[in-house]
Order: sequence, then C-alpha cells, then structure tokens
Amino acid sequence: MKIPGAGSRPTLMVLSDRGMLQQRTIDCTWQYLRQAESFYHRRFELSEVRFDVRGKTAGYFKQLANGYTLINFNHALLQANGQSFITRTVPHEVAHLVAHQVHGSAIRPHGKEWKAVMQLFNADTSRCHEYDVSKVNTRQYKRFKYHCDCQTHYLTSIRHNRVLSGQDYLCRKCHQPLVSSLSR
Repeated sequence: MKIPGAGSRPTLMVLSDRGMLQQRTIDCTWQYLRQAESFYHRRFELSEVRFDVRGKTAGYFKQLANGYTLINFNHALLQANGQSFITRTVPHEVAHLVAHQVHGSAIRPHGKEWKAVMQLFNADTSRCHEYDVSKVNTRQYKRFKYHCDCQTHYLTSIRHNRVLSGQDYLCRKCHQPLVSSLSR
C-alpha cells in the first residue's frame, strides 16, 4: 500500500475482512512512528507498508538508495498470530526504520541503537520471533551433490545454477573448488 507524498499521514482503509488485521498493523505502525517523532523531534519517512513476505520471516524494513522506505510484513503469520504479531513484529520493524534514519546504515541490525528504540517503544528486544511456522509454506529447493578434497557438499538449485553459469564455490575447510558429483 503506497503512502502518498510527504506532508500528510493518511489513514489507509483496507476493505476486506482479512484486511482488518492489516489495518490494525498499519495503524500501529503509524503510532510507533509518531512516538519516535515526538521523542526525536524529527520526521521519519515511510513510503510503503506491504504484506507480501513469505516463508518464516515475520517482516523486514528496507531503505533504498533513492530514499524509498518499505516495511513489509508476513500476512500469513499476521493472520495466524493476530495481536501477538502486531505487538511484537510492528515495533521491531519500525525500530529498524527509526534506528537507520537516526544513526545511518552502518549500524548493526539488532545493535544498541535498535535496542534503544525498542526500549523507547517498551517492546521486547529479542531479535527472533517464536511464531509457529510449521504450517507456513516455504520453498523447497532441490539439493545437488558436490565434493571437494575433504568432504561432500549439498548445494541448492540456486547455487547449482550459478555453478552452471560459471561461478565457483570453494570449500571453507580445504579451500578447493566444489565439483559436481554428476561430472565425475
């Protein structure tokens, strides 16, 4: 959901039953941003809030070089965990945005700057969620057998295709190139 240009903070309305949790998530995101703005006496820029993260990741913050900022949440985990997701994940991602915009991109993702913002929000500073992800669909990658001088390695199809395109991977132990077991 794109957020119109600077100047006004819109109230976005999501018009479906499943969108009620999304609307509460968006509202909560803006509440944390207003709290940070009041504390830091400055404006924080957020260009878009989305709900299309897949897999086991609850959400992420991203700022592009052109200044475009995005917070993206996992809709499936939001639906499964409701208010717990909003209470835990929203401040986590907003704290990334605030810490990044106050301290720059050289900070550690879950370092002291991020933790200070989480404490401002009175939120849990642990970095990983504990949501049940057993029913979450995740992509299953085919594994390809490779070897070096000291052991056998299993590469995902992504890395296997990179090898086919000419990229080399080295063993971390013996520092020899990995060779496909199919090419023996």
